Amino acid sequence: MPLFEPFEQSLVAWLSVVALFGLVTGSFLNVVIHRLPRMLERGWHRQCHELLERDEEEASQPARFDLVQPASHCPNCGHGIAARDNIPVLSYLLLRGRCRHCRNPISPRYPLVELLTAVLSVVVAWRFGISWQAAAAIPLTWALVALTFIDLDHKLLPDAITLPLLWSGLLLNLGGLFTTLPSAVIGAIAGYLSLWLVFHAFRLLTGKEGMGYGDFKLLAAFGAWLGWQLLPLVVLLSSLVGAVIGIAMMLFGGHRRGTPIPFGPFLAAAGWIALLWGEALTRLYLDWAIH
Repeated sequence: MPLFEPFEQSLVAWLSVVALFGLVTGSFLNVVIHRLPRMLERGWHRQCHELLERDEEEASQPARFDLVQPASHCPNCGHGIAARDNIPVLSYLLLRGRCRHCRNPISPRYPLVELLTAVLSVVVAWRFGISWQAAAAIPLTWALVALTFIDLDHKLLPDAITLPLLWSGLLLNLGGLFTTLPSAVIGAIAGYLSLWLVFHAFRLLTGKEGMGYGDFKLLAAFGAWLGWQLLPLVVLLSSLVGAVIGIAMMLFGGHRRGTPIPFGPFLAAAGWIALLWGEALTRLYLDWAIH
């Protein structure tokens, strides 16, 4: 594999490069997490103006806002962030977590997202080694980090991320990278329909919506990547973790029983675990159940 030849003699070099790319990508993911929901909201407003047939002069015309423009700036004073102050993790430490100009504190979540992205990327690179599986699983991990924090902030799993994950999983498994193509297709269908049925059953019984359509699409994406065989593990892990955290939040965090908790982060974590150790966990469970 010519792409991986420079790293075949050194696992440390491979992991170091992955860590560096993870830090840089984590910095970009902070932009995605902050801006993508707002970009979607602006698009929805624009569509509403069109449906209401409002004149362009009547509808406000906001300045360009996407993942590129405007340039990064301090959320407190609005001053642009120079390149030297935008080095992942290091700049935050050197500035002691404050803006260079107004000295107001900057959220520690920014370097935490960068570190988390780097650490998870290194774990994937170590698990799969120097391979095409690692080259595919690392971008999937980045997408899951973005989805997790967007869902925590906005209770939203954007189609702009979940649908490309679904189609890329099917595409990669044309050659059987993680599972067979029939298993991937059945997994995508089963992943979507299983949560769709739970959603409508819960709504019929309670009159409430227990989850969003983004959850269906994310589980369908995991089905497309991992195959239908690992979907029960993903659902089981996400449900267990979600239940434990939900109970802990009610007991220690003061959350009421009816307070909605986004399911996407638990689903993303469970799918990531299944991606790396799904088959081993399934074998372990079957061995335990049989004996």
